[in-house]
Amino acid sequence: MVSARTAVFVVFALNGCALGSWAPRVPALTEQVGAVPGSLGLALLGASLGLLLAATVTGRLVEWLGARLVMALSTVAAALVLAALGLTTSVLWLGIALFAMGAAIGVLDVSMNVAAVFVERDAGKPLMPVFHAGFSFGALGGALFAGLAASHGWTPMRQFAVAAVFAILVLFAVVKALPGVKPKHETSEKPTSAVPPIKRPVLWLLAAIALCSAIAEGASSDWSALLLVSEHGIAEGPAALAYAGFSLAMAIARLSGGFLQTKLGARQVLAGGALLAAIGLLAAALISSPVLGFAGFALAGAGLAASFPVALGLAGEAGKRADGGGGEREIAFVTSVAYTGFLAGPPVIGGIAQLTSLSTSFVVVALVGALIAPATVAALRAGRRERERSYC
Repeated sequence: MVSARTAVFVVFALNGCALGSWAPRVPALTEQVGAVPGSLGLALLGASLGLLLAATVTGRLVEWLGARLVMALSTVAAALVLAALGLTTSVLWLGIALFAMGAAIGVLDVSMNVAAVFVERDAGKPLMPVFHAGFSFGALGGALFAGLAASHGWTPMRQFAVAAVFAILVLFAVVKALPGVKPKHETSEKPTSAVPPIKRPVLWLLAAIALCSAIAEGASSDWSALLLVSEHGIAEGPAALAYAGFSLAMAIARLSGGFLQTKLGARQVLAGGALLAAIGLLAAALISSPVLGFAGFALAGAGLAASFPVALGLAGEAGKRADGGGGEREIAFVTSVAYTGFLAGPPVIGGIAQLTSLSTSFVVVALVGALIAPATVAALRAGRRERERSYC
């Protein structure tokens, strides 16, 4: 019998697999639809917009329908849209397909993080980095499959169709073990904090951490292959492995994330990781060496590993009720703000690349990643002040 913890881990992996399957094929999709960096950035904006809009409503959706149903429906939707993505023949239709993909993944992302927080609470120990490691392993598997498919001349349509069928079959194997079969409607107990998320500085600062991480991670997934192809002269097949290395390093770092957070503290893990990520991205952008390009993206993956899961875990704790529930809206709020990074990132990176180069774009991304360090210090201070006021 599959446990709830294993089932949620698998769903995280499927979400990562969806991203890893299509992101490395951006060069092939660019050629297929005849895009240039600027128009490609606008098409990628569709995915970010879908993510953002979906994240704003998913907290309520999970409360109404339950986490299991929301996760199952959004996983199937993402798989079907992935298959359709390979059929696009223009920048417009690519943008529309990516919008639908972003919406499906946005719903899945918030609902699976809510389920992960509930499993973590039941276990009584930090598990969020481990669940996000599942996402990274899934992205790694998808990226490896994409690189293999590209090296063997598979069209995006053929590769995406195979990935979609695989995702649906795996979902059916674990769907009954997913938590949240019935939504829990709390009517008699107020949340621990009556202050709306939008008025809580600690949530804005946690969202800033996730936002900077989203920009850096999104840039690595969407543009790493194209950077190595256009700036370093690497063939498409090997270049697709850059994101695979990024995902592998992130997955390994996340497996030890809970242990490091316990031993070193959230501030040291997040701030130190931000500096590592910035160094890695600068190396990939500025040093004309394929080896250092791959190593730079791997270092960036390890450095960014803790940012998103720790920020969401802290947001869930900020909304925890006395009965052990709560946190759905806090997680949705932080996720929604973070997704603006996916919204703003593609057109900004594409615009900078259009005016200068992709290398210059990644220098900017590295600076954004470094901002996680001061945001972490400010968020932890704001959290302490909020807790002190609640005890008064």
